Amino acid sequence: MQAELMQKLNDAVQTLRDGDIVDAKVLAIENNALYLDIGPRKTGIIYGAEYQNAKNVLKNIKNGDIVSVKVVDSENEDGFVEMSLKEAEKDMAWKLIKEKKDEDKPFTIKVMKVNKGGLLTEVSGMPAFLPTSQLSPDKYPKVPEGDKTKILRKLQSFIGMEIKVKILDFDEKGGQIILTEESKENEQVKKVLQSLKIGDKVEGKISGIVNFGCFIKFSLPGKSLEESSEEELLEGLIHISELDWQLIEDPSQIVQVGEKVNAEIIDISQGRVSLSLRNLKKDPWKDLVLKQGDSIKGMVVRFNSFGAFIQVRREDDDDQQTKIQGLIHISEFGTEAKMKEKIEINKEYDFEILSFQPQRHWMSLRLK
Repeated sequence: MQAELMQKLNDAVQTLRDGDIVDAKVLAIENNALYLDIGPRKTGIIYGAEYQNAKNVLKNIKNGDIVSVKVVDSENEDGFVEMSLKEAEKDMAWKLIKEKKDEDKPFTIKVMKVNKGGLLTEVSGMPAFLPTSQLSPDKYPKVPEGDKTKILRKLQSFIGMEIKVKILDFDEKGGQIILTEESKENEQVKKVLQSLKIGDKVEGKISGIVNFGCFIKFSLPGKSLEESSEEELLEGLIHISELDWQLIEDPSQIVQVGEKVNAEIIDISQGRVSLSLRNLKKDPWKDLVLKQGDSIKGMVVRFNSFGAFIQVRREDDDDQQTKIQGLIHISEFGTEAKMKEKIEINKEYDFEILSFQPQRHWMSLRLK
């Protein structure tokens, strides 16, 4: 076994390059440096910042141990091969993460922290995030009117909990891992989901409101709520962007818990159904005949760091359903403070259209 290891080490040294990951034998730990046997006439060293970065790992290592290390410099000025234990661990962790994603099999994580957007944990020692929207329906923090404080309080109750998840996506360069909770649907529900298709119209009732949208319990296509028992209803998510054609800050402005609605299925994946109310509403941008230079009335509905959102309508149109929103950019005022001096929330002003792109649902404005 020892001879085989030394042969492997020798083979690795013959083609040693910066960035390579090799197995090495610990020779000694002294004077804030770790010395490694990586084959005949070659000694690896971990020292300086690399030694400090690996201190938590080093306390469990002893002479004779075999460790995986990454080559930082194949030969420094002292003749040593500079190596990193932490970088090797990191590379191997991402390799395992990629394997988990490719296998698409569930694994268990422990919730360590939370923020207003979801749950924080680790996968193979790397930080990972489970967005609230990727929790299974039974764990969604459904609170009255999507109160953010109550949602956060509900999420905090998950700290320390173990949850089965899959990797939804990851970005090694950005150091991001996004998780989704494993769907727990039984075989009967799986069969029902397979019968659904994108574009199906369904009848449902709003079962919960959260800050990023709402949940809907719906009957199968072609079947009304009255014809369906509670056990037959499926539950899906309507994202806030799919509630209406206008920009929405609070889902409770559009829907209420218990309200009966018609919706369209727009996605079926990971055992979850996403739906849209917006798709069944008339697109208010479609028939508008506006152009650059036109005058239009509008009410200021929201400020942000790059401007103000204006809810506008044609002077000859009193239909509340055809309201659309445009943006007056911060550059029209100079600063955010000057913008708030010139215009106020919930007040109506006269605007000039700078750009009108109905296919993009986009309009930029200037105060007249």
